[in-house]
Amino acid sequence: MTGRAEDVGVSVIVAAYRAHGTIARAVRSLLAQGWTAWQAVIVSDDGTDYRATLRAAGIDDPRLLFTDTGRVGAGAPAARNAGLACAALPLVAPLDADDLYRPGRLEALAPLALAQGAAFDNVAVVRDGDGVPLSTLFTAGEGVGVLDADGFLETSVPMFPVVRRDLARWEEDVDFCDDLVFNLRILDRTGAVPLVRSPLYEYRQRAGSITFSADSGDRAERAYRHVLERLAGDGLGIANVDLRARFAAAVERKRVLNAAYGAARDAGLCANFQEFLALRGA
Repeated sequence: MTGRAEDVGVSVIVAAYRAHGTIARAVRSLLAQGWTAWQAVIVSDDGTDYRATLRAAGIDDPRLLFTDTGRVGAGAPAARNAGLACAALPLVAPLDADDLYRPGRLEALAPLALAQGAAFDNVAVVRDGDGVPLSTLFTAGEGVGVLDADGFLETSVPMFPVVRRDLARWEEDVDFCDDLVFNLRILDRTGAVPLVRSPLYEYRQRAGSITFSADSGDRAERAYRHVLERLAGDGLGIANVDLRARFAAAVERKRVLNAAYGAARDAGLCANFQEFLALRGA
């Protein structure tokens, strides 16, 4: 597919909570995309004005839209759904306000997502303070592979797909591991989808973020228990009953891993979950 016509546009949803120090970097990564058929819906979840912050940084683009949750700390799922309500383009994609897209990301993923319903890419984990690369989710490579539900359930780094707008909806009562539910619901509906092997999403590990908080392990455990309760009840909107069971088993494995992380953190061996994974791999 060629061109940058409106029918392959992407609404990028940026949930912003106390993100005035990083929002300009996130938006600049969009401005650097070769694929120009995008809009950014920036959702304030802290009652503050991100338009003013971006203008102060010299950023003022007609593709930037601004809205809010009407609350403070409603959470990323609620903020993304507020952005989804404003999204006007056929595809949507989340971008955390402290992360960034690497050049060429939308060019690589948008045509694939339009054709197949969704497309994922590799993820680079980067230490925010000094930009040091920590890991990639998958071994970096060229070309396009395939991601199915079982492959996704083995991951331990958040993934941020480009997805057809009608497939997108975040569960607002699922905190901390909302990306797990969002992505698995997509894969339940689409089946296997393309996986771009290059790490084009930069997941930043930043002091002060949720993953660095002292209660991150406890929050993860509460979220996992809630997900298991929902799976046993309404199934979280996952139609495939067998996939629900496999998801529940994967969540139980994540609970075990989370307990090991808590022990390692208490022993002073790591500061956050991604450091723990690197330590465990070593």
